[in-house]
Amino acid sequence: MGVLHFTLLCFILLHSWKIAAYNDEDWKKATATFTKDTDEGSLVTEGACGYGDIHKASYGKHSAGLSSILFNRGSACGACYEIRCVDHILWCVMGSPSIVVTATDFCAPNYGLSVDYGGWCNFPREHFEMSHAAFAQIAKSKADIVPVQYRRVKCQRSGGLKYTMSGNSHFYQVLVTNVGLDGEVVAMKVKGSRTGWIPMARNWGQNWHCNVNLQRQPLSFEVTVSSGKTLTSYNVAPANWQFLQTFEGKQFSE
Repeated sequence: MGVLHFTLLCFILLHSWKIAAYNDEDWKKATATFTKDTDEGSLVTEGACGYGDIHKASYGKHSAGLSSILFNRGSACGACYEIRCVDHILWCVMGSPSIVVTATDFCAPNYGLSVDYGGWCNFPREHFEMSHAAFAQIAKSKADIVPVQYRRVKCQRSGGLKYTMSGNSHFYQVLVTNVGLDGEVVAMKVKGSRTGWIPMARNWGQNWHCNVNLQRQPLSFEVTVSSGKTLTSYNVAPANWQFLQTFEGKQFSE
């Protein structure tokens, strides 16, 4: 092999190593457990993000509860994380496959237990409490807790953003789900046919509210996600909309 070819080969190998090293820099360390079968109903049908039945919210069983530092008082609801089990030959699935989950719940701390035994979600520990179905794709179910790596990824959703109405004549609340791209909503506005754009406040999770009577007028929504992108959907709900109904608007595009 000539000197030129050898030099070129070394350059290619070094460049490839740098690319691999750069890609791995996106990954952060955490731990993961899964909810027991008897407890999984709470993760699937309730949750601190307000999604209710997450199957209806389009998130299915690929969901997870986040520890305090990750949950960030509910602002992380709807965000997508790629997770893989690492550094445990006994419990990790061979090849360390990854899975993408949606943040749908809060993993509450238990300061009566050590962070190394039971207090997995104690601050400032980074931890994912996954559904059993999601956990089983990266680790063996016999494991109590496994070391993982995670990174934020863009959310791939089918269909548009969904808006579920609730409240009364003087308190209007909307739950926004099926949010693509960043997944997490950081600001929201609503507009009736007889109003201007009204800023909404986060009530809890991804429930947003305002103290305005918006009945008997078509409604439009403006949603801003964590990257700063804003999506406006006009006349999503017709004038005869009712509480507890769900309407579909546009979806974020890359």
